[in-house]
Amino acid sequence: MQSLYESFSKEMMAASHRITSNRRDSEDILQEAFLTSFQKIAQLKEDDKYGSWLKQIVINSSLKSVRSKRSFASLVEVEHIEYEEEKSNWYEGISFDVIKKALLNLPDGCREIFSLYALEGYKHKEIAAALDISVSTSKSQYRYALKLLRERLRITYE
Repeated sequence: MQSLYESFSKEMMAASHRITSNRRDSEDILQEAFLTSFQKIAQLKEDDKYGSWLKQIVINSSLKSVRSKRSFASLVEVEHIEYEEEKSNWYEGISFDVIKKALLNLPDGCREIFSLYALEGYKHKEIAAALDISVSTSKSQYRYALKLLRERLRITYE
């Protein structure tokens, strides 16, 4: 059990923190997720799937924590933001630490949705169902997060 914790704790902590933006909450979530996984490990059919199974527990617990602390009713439709996907990577040359800091400073709703969509690979439909919001709200919050990140990172590096 200790080796599983050592192998996965850092990655799981990062995934939870991207959603909750609260270290103490993420530490609690991580502890509970590992406890749950150890208690239910017999249900896991394939040993090599432990990491993805644990990550799902962590993400679900993180979302539950976020929902319990505030209402997503406060997420409003952001005015439709037009943007063209740039062919070049606008974030090239910017350190990961700077991007991470900018991401953690986004407003809660768009940070959570950006993390789930861009970093965890969820679809907008899945995000909407998990957070009890509309698909269009998920998409608009994601676009808003992109806009804010681009603006903040360009200011930092200009």
